Amino acid sequence: MEVGIIGLGKMGLNLAFNLKDHGYDVKGMDVSKEALIVAEKEGVATFQAVDKLIASFKGKRIIWLMLPAGEPTESVLDYILPLLVSQDIVIEGGNSNYKDSIRRAEKFAEKGVSYFDCGTSGGISGARNDACLMIGGDKDVFVSIEQIFKDIAIENGYLYAGETGSGHFLKMVHNGIEYGMMQAIGEGFQIVEKSDYDFDLAEVARVWNNGSVVRSWLMEIAEDQFRNSPHLEDYRGVVVASGEAKWTVETALEMNIPVPTIALSLFMRNLSQEEDSFSAKVVSALRNGFGGHAEAKKE
Repeated sequence: MEVGIIGLGKMGLNLAFNLKDHGYDVKGMDVSKEALIVAEKEGVATFQAVDKLIASFKGKRIIWLMLPAGEPTESVLDYILPLLVSQDIVIEGGNSNYKDSIRRAEKFAEKGVSYFDCGTSGGISGARNDACLMIGGDKDVFVSIEQIFKDIAIENGYLYAGETGSGHFLKMVHNGIEYGMMQAIGEGFQIVEKSDYDFDLAEVARVWNNGSVVRSWLMEIAEDQFRNSPHLEDYRGVVVASGEAKWTVETALEMNIPVPTIALSLFMRNLSQEEDSFSAKVVSALRNGFGGHAEAKKE
């Protein structure tokens, strides 16, 4: 089965390798020549133009977008729509607003093109080996391509979430929860780091991640980051808010549901633009650990 990936950044490139490992005929497109070179070295056919990628398909076309939410995704979707025909399939795996996904799916449906919004979690390592996927779209068409998601996801790590928009809705809420969890870890380690005790923060993270009620992948990342930078000297306490928590809070307000923890974690990220706190450094290091976010590192 042929799958074309548009966007060979950190997530898209690793997703392409994951698909290739599972026997798919993967081809990719990106504006970065460096990304194309890396993909080619691993046996992924590459193209510098979207139209050439789409024209290269010999059979059923499945186009998977892994682009930043907003204008980059919107502009590419507008460009490819005239190039697609009925029965083609588009999977949009970025962190788009679920309302945008609903609008886009309606536009693609007018041409008979199936559109899936695919919330993607697990960071870079998940994209490479064991993704966590939440998929919204037409159920009958989903069944026809379900094996793709099953192949690249961790065991029990994919879900047909429901009608269009449901996949990105779940990913939005997931990221809101993630904000709150990372903020709590960051604040906890700030107390530990500022105490009168000479704690080894990596060892604290290790013991907390073995049998305690706060054990998690984030705590595992914290241990790794503290071992590499014991007091996070290599990090700035600046953490970008990428949009999903804001949408989560806005949606909660529309539903009259209180979400104070998520809201406060969002405000703390905004505050981190002005204040270089240790808790913000921890959150910055956690984001770098699972997502490779470059703004976390000092130059």
